[in-house]
Amino acid sequence: MAPRAYWKGTLKLSLVSCPVVLYPATTAAEKTRFHMINRETGNRLKQQMVDAETGDVVESDQKGRGYELSKGKYVEIEPEELEAVQIESNHTIDIESFVPSEEIDQRYLNHPYYIAPEGKAAIDAFAVIRDAMKDQDRVALAKIVLTNREHIIAIEPRGKGLLGTTLRFPYELRDEDEFFGDIKSPKITKDMVELAGHILQTKASHFDPSKFKDDYETALKALVKRKASGKKIELPEPEERPSNVVSLMDALKQSLKGRGGKKTAATSHARRTTGRHRAAKKSHRATARHRKAG
Repeated sequence: MAPRAYWKGTLKLSLVSCPVVLYPATTAAEKTRFHMINRETGNRLKQQMVDAETGDVVESDQKGRGYELSKGKYVEIEPEELEAVQIESNHTIDIESFVPSEEIDQRYLNHPYYIAPEGKAAIDAFAVIRDAMKDQDRVALAKIVLTNREHIIAIEPRGKGLLGTTLRFPYELRDEDEFFGDIKSPKITKDMVELAGHILQTKASHFDPSKFKDDYETALKALVKRKASGKKIELPEPEERPSNVVSLMDALKQSLKGRGGKKTAATSHARRTTGRHRAAKKSHRATARHRKAG
């Protein structure tokens, strides 16, 4: 059974347009979920809204929306007032511009969607737009209305279809200086950086998401299965934490030795490089002494 479309509309590039459908590119259906239950009866619990001050249960016809102006002071917004500012969707993805993909800051990326043509009549126009984007090697930027809100969506070719990713607005991003501003700039020796670089080289690989394993999800499934079969759940012994290494240089050297316990080419290269640096310094000092003596 084909998945249900999340959105239907028209993809438009100038005068070229075609009907398309959007499908969420991600799913949480396979994740283990828990429900709140009554320990005594085993029945599932349901949530109720209560007044924060009186503790009384609030019925559905008493619920409203309010914006907090100050602590404990709200302005109530009526449903029809919200409708007055809602953007009416014309169900059109109108491509406004094309940008190099490397210019899109990854922090702006939000939710991904698969975009496919709707119906046989749409395939030709869809293929023209898709293949033109492949040739230009650029990402399209367009506007789309989803759940009564306008979003910017970045569109790029993906196999036979397109991948659309909604983007966050600038006001949704936090300023990095709030978190990085207090980070000091210590003096790190070149030898340390080179050793760290060699460690990076020993771990060089390629992006392969098939190797990603959700160990916690696997453990949850095993826990549920074991508990459902009536078996006892035993808590594991806490692992001993390794002692902190005082010297950063020692930690770097130990990291290299840990890659098999043998003297690696990276270690040898690091030592040769360090040796050359020391030899150069000695030669420089000797030359300076010679000049001074002369």
